[in-house]
Amino acid sequence: MAEIAKTIALTDERFLTFRSEGHFYALPAETVSEVARLPPIARVPQAPPSLMGLANLRGAVLPVASVRALLGRADVAATPASRLIVLEGASPVALAVDEVSGLVRIPPEKVKTAEADIASEAGEHLRGVFESGSHVTKILDIPELLRRGFAQTAPKQQSLHTATGTATIAKDAAVEMTRPRLVTFEVAGQDYALPLEVVKEIVTAPEHLMFVPGSDDAVRGVMPYRGGLLPLLSLRRLLGLPPAILLLEKVLVVAISDVLIGFVADRTRAVLSIDPDRVDPAPPLLAARAGGEAQIKEIYRAGQGKLVSILAPERLLREDVMQKLAQGETTMKPTDEARDASDAKELRFLIFQLDDNDFALPIDAVEEVARVPDQITRLPKTPKFLEGVVNLRGEVLPVVDQRRRFDMQATTVNANRRLVVVRTEQHRAGLIVDSVSEVLRCSPDTIKPSPDLTGDALGIVHSVINLEASGRIILLLDPSELLTRTERGLLDTFNKQPRSQEFRQTKP
Repeated sequence: MAEIAKTIALTDERFLTFRSEGHFYALPAETVSEVARLPPIARVPQAPPSLMGLANLRGAVLPVASVRALLGRADVAATPASRLIVLEGASPVALAVDEVSGLVRIPPEKVKTAEADIASEAGEHLRGVFESGSHVTKILDIPELLRRGFAQTAPKQQSLHTATGTATIAKDAAVEMTRPRLVTFEVAGQDYALPLEVVKEIVTAPEHLMFVPGSDDAVRGVMPYRGGLLPLLSLRRLLGLPPAILLLEKVLVVAISDVLIGFVADRTRAVLSIDPDRVDPAPPLLAARAGGEAQIKEIYRAGQGKLVSILAPERLLREDVMQKLAQGETTMKPTDEARDASDAKELRFLIFQLDDNDFALPIDAVEEVARVPDQITRLPKTPKFLEGVVNLRGEVLPVVDQRRRFDMQATTVNANRRLVVVRTEQHRAGLIVDSVSEVLRCSPDTIKPSPDLTGDALGIVHSVINLEASGRIILLLDPSELLTRTERGLLDTFNKQPRSQEFRQTKP
């Protein structure tokens, strides 16, 4: 394990004192970098019990260890008095404590090292004790506690999958995904779609927008976006549908003629991998009735009589509107340098939620996102995380309950649950997640290595997406490591099934 803190010098007279479960403890002041309030913490699945998670502290990704858990005591919810003690070292780590008492100066002769073993209670490892007022304060041996709490069977082999390494693996696995993919969304109760390759990003519309006086009815306003202002246009208005403003609308960021535009939809539906044979050109009558080029370019026959209208982004706006947008000083336009960098290095990830935590998968590894089927065929004598199998367009698809796979507490079924179909080099499986929130676009600079203290979870979480501006940390999953070798062998039996094989589905 990498160096955690400098060697504790017990001759240092200054100690930072704190409380944990009613006990008084101390650390030499020279080992402490700073004390901070508890920031939002990203929980790491299947991590050692002592690891609370990862936190963003002024742009740095820090592992947060619970002192209660290090001492073998039950964790409790944080309170306003809870604090982080950030330790010095080549690999900094933060300790979560119930309360920081203060900084005290103790004469060296008052520090009793010989009584450390006698004063130790179960789970404690001490370097000494000293009396402070009416109580005894114990000096914890934090390096030893961390070594015990985060013992690793092997050194970390991969500090960073390189900025594009995880995405590269996904791209290699995506060679077989030759089918085009669509982002589907709802507008006024109707299903529409845009090709995934034209959608830069999907974000949630802010509650408050800046209105543009004298603007077209289709202009909803502007929102802050990546250091600039993004014009927002209502798809309801552009498509001639009844106007409405809903909660949690989604913004699809699209570049048209080098101008970034946000199209506001009621909600996003799914990411679909489609059969080109089921896509038909829009009937010529639509264009004739529209008096020109139709906004609907093609129509996808999704099955069960359902049709999805595929929009042509360049046809959504009149030419004079595009000219005004292109001439506007506040309009976001990628520079040549930014455009080149974007084409070469820009990464896109699908963001989903499990137990109120954000996770990411490279978009190239995601074949599609759909609602969880009402009927899933359960199989006997299979691991509890394997929900069963479904027939997805003629292919047998194993379905994994990702909550169970990550040993998370079970939750009630909700309408937001989604099935994320992931394909790696050798396997294809559907992952049931709590919800899917967005498609995130970011630069390789935001990808940071996961700290050394994530233990066995390193096999799943190699890196994190560190969004410094918002203080947000998203755990980046490696698709090829989501399953153990035994579990991958189990899925092999399903992936070898003929594509045309049909089977009867039963209710869960």
